[in-house]
Amino acid sequence: MRTLPQENSHTRLPIHVITGFLGSGKTTLLNQLLHQPAMQHTVVIVNEFGEISIDHLLIKATTEDMMILEGGCVCCSVRSDLLNTLEELSRKRLAKEIQPFEQVLVETTGLADPAPILRTLINDPFIATHYRLDMVITTVDTVYGAQQLDEYDESVKQAALANHLILTKIDLVEAATVEVLKQRLRHVNPTAITHEINLNQHTLDASILFNSGYYNSETRQLNVERWLQADVYLEPQQDTQDATHAPLPAPLHENERHPDDAHEPLRHDAYIKTFCIEHAEPLHWLTLERWIQQLTRLRGKDLLRVKGIAYTYETDLPVIIQGVQHIFQPPATLDAWPSDERRSQIVFITRNIEKNVVERVLHALIDSKTPLDVCQAALILLGQ
Repeated sequence: MRTLPQENSHTRLPIHVITGFLGSGKTTLLNQLLHQPAMQHTVVIVNEFGEISIDHLLIKATTEDMMILEGGCVCCSVRSDLLNTLEELSRKRLAKEIQPFEQVLVETTGLADPAPILRTLINDPFIATHYRLDMVITTVDTVYGAQQLDEYDESVKQAALANHLILTKIDLVEAATVEVLKQRLRHVNPTAITHEINLNQHTLDASILFNSGYYNSETRQLNVERWLQADVYLEPQQDTQDATHAPLPAPLHENERHPDDAHEPLRHDAYIKTFCIEHAEPLHWLTLERWIQQLTRLRGKDLLRVKGIAYTYETDLPVIIQGVQHIFQPPATLDAWPSDERRSQIVFITRNIEKNVVERVLHALIDSKTPLDVCQAALILLGQ
């Protein structure tokens, strides 16, 4: 049996990320959150203090890049990079130079691609020891949201990686416009919780946004069903054709169009694919490793998010799989299976990688007998 470390996210401090395109209201949202009791014992990391209205909340400035706010909230500015800021905060917390904090909230810039930020949070050894990525909250401007999804890849990624989608400025558009935008967002991200709000008149409850419910309060074990939501991604089977024999679509890169699309506007969200790969039989660990290695090495930039549990021969326990683009966390095991049924369930959010391609690679590796077979599996990803 293979021995892997136990999944211990519940022992680390949660990091929440607020993102959203320029003018979508994320700073307004953050200003609201800073007033709420649920934000006590929270560190807020922003790019510039000047963007946040905190003067009336300020108790004292401890350094030029850190402020203590009412209610025990700490606000700090990123002066070098996010990792250094988080390490410094952890050091100050341990040395009792600041009040103990229980969670971290990071606000990104409006043009930020959130994927590299999430990748950094799951890849750095220090962060992995002290913190864990929890909620991603994305604000979406209902006035310009559709146009931004059409024109900006960053806007699509912000929506695709969110746990909560905050639709703002709903008072400025027709209800039908909001509904069309919601339908597009459901295609990009079918599991996100959607909130429709006019931030100038109403306030979102911070305790709702940041209470993931991912961990059982008694056992402290990850609630896999809530964290994964695999059933949402499982499509009704249209036929019983074996995935290994399904036709491979021609590769289409993000800036390419089919000839009959010549007069259609480029829609970046059209390339987002969300699906769940299930496999009932146990997998050899070597097969699982090769599968992930081929996906990350050949199509890593298009793997926006991967998460799930794997059923393997090498351990009786479910193995947590989690990655962003070409970076995956070291595997860990849960205490027990969430149900009597044992199977691999891995959710993918990709950019222009089809479900049947990922399945074909897996089946090819399961059936591989020689190094040449492994290479042939890789060629599937290259569309050859």
